[in-house]
Amino acid sequence: MDRVGSRRSGQETLVPPQHDDPSTDVDVRDYRDGDYQACRHLWVELTEHHRRLFDDPTIGGEDPGAGLDRYLADPERAASWVAEVAGEVVGLTGLLHHGSSGEVEPVVVAEARRGGGIGRALIARVVDEAVSRGYEYLAIRPVARNASAIRAFHSTGFRTLGGHVDLTMDLKPRRHRPLGSVGLHGVELQY
Repeated sequence: MDRVGSRRSGQETLVPPQHDDPSTDVDVRDYRDGDYQACRHLWVELTEHHRRLFDDPTIGGEDPGAGLDRYLADPERAASWVAEVAGEVVGLTGLLHHGSSGEVEPVVVAEARRGGGIGRALIARVVDEAVSRGYEYLAIRPVARNASAIRAFHSTGFRTLGGHVDLTMDLKPRRHRPLGSVGLHGVELQY
């Protein structure tokens, strides 16, 4: 995000980045009931991605598309949008309402379409809605080992750690091997 503002007032406003990539004609529109099957397929792709990240085929259970049903029924879900390219639904995002703030959840782009600006366009739509609702901030919560998502979200303006960091303690042998470590406040944490 770009920052604009006045040095005199000391106030800055975040401005969503422009998404004018002519190579991808993306239409971001409201989610409709007719998008269900395409979005269920996207949710399965997201679950498969997490299964690969954690090397765990049990993530999402026997019906990984059922996560979409839980998402659609979430009482905090304020709105959802899809991205279309040439009439095909290739992305899904949404906004969860948390009082004076919001959360982007999920951001899913069809694997074959990643890297073409579709995720940026989806996030820009959520940012626009959050700004129009007057939220103090907007959060996004990728899993710690999803380095590509963290880099992508950082590039769209998510640069501040939120109020909480999830720390875990292994009480049984870990099912997922650590991918690396990162320093925070002088301590090394595995992810």
